[in-house]
Amino acid sequence: MMEVRTDFSIGTMHCRNRVWVASGTFGYGDECLDLVDVNRIGAIITKSLSMKPRDGNPPPRIVETPGGMINSIGLANIGVDRFLEEKAPFLRSIETSVIVNIAASTLEEYRAVLERIEAADCCDGYEINVSCPNVKEGGLSFGTNVRMTAEITRELRPITDKPLIIKLTPNVTSVSEFARAVENEGADAVSLINTLVGMSVDVKTRRPKISTTTGGLSGPAIRPVALAKVYEVVNSVSIPVIGMGGIMCPDDALEFLITGAVAIEIGTANYINPGIAVEIADGIAAYCKDNEISDVNDLIGTLQTDQTISVVKSWL
Repeated sequence: MMEVRTDFSIGTMHCRNRVWVASGTFGYGDECLDLVDVNRIGAIITKSLSMKPRDGNPPPRIVETPGGMINSIGLANIGVDRFLEEKAPFLRSIETSVIVNIAASTLEEYRAVLERIEAADCCDGYEINVSCPNVKEGGLSFGTNVRMTAEITRELRPITDKPLIIKLTPNVTSVSEFARAVENEGADAVSLINTLVGMSVDVKTRRPKISTTTGGLSGPAIRPVALAKVYEVVNSVSIPVIGMGGIMCPDDALEFLITGAVAIEIGTANYINPGIAVEIADGIAAYCKDNEISDVNDLIGTLQTDQTISVVKSWL
């Protein structure tokens, strides 16, 4: 039977397949050892890390919605010191690539966290969550300001030779403008989309269902939006694009790969089935066998439309 090549690289990071688990949906990886073989996942992206521990927002902070969920966790995490002491040894021991997601409230904090993790040499790459409130700008999200997003990338790029992936928010007018800005500042890749702004109201109490009134909408309801944003960015930059947003099964993942994403991230689906990443990876390989595709890379960017498109693969 034909073997399908599923591995690929971004910069110095090599992944066994195209399926990653998204930040905040898989803990730090060690919590799921009894539920899934983590060594069969393409990459584990850690829960977001800030310099000091964060309690996050008060409950209730998760609510189910038709076709998805809204969360307002508030980037709760254990902080860098506990991460290096309690989580890094496990992450060093596994075969799967490890990407540390960094979230911060100031540019200085982004830099300090990355420097600490880089010195410990406990990961293969970084995903920078720019959908964070900038306390020096009155709470304005870094990720909705193209100048600040570019500045973060510019400041972090010299600190590491490992892949630097900027996670983009869809809550802007033109996400491709942001993608081009971080590409120009040296980002190795972009990942998108982060959650959409959403809200849900309890009609009995006439109060919001989460404590912060609005939160981040994820799940299958946002997949068509995510796919359109990935399509926009794939045709705007030459660096790799990692797609996410409502992926629940192999066919969902294949949509993103065919559109031009080099890899995908599984988020909300992990709460339903912690082993879904492995199942989707197997499903992608099975699709390739059925269609006599020997390398998943040959599937990337094969979307056929009435328009002339060109998916740039200069990074291969």
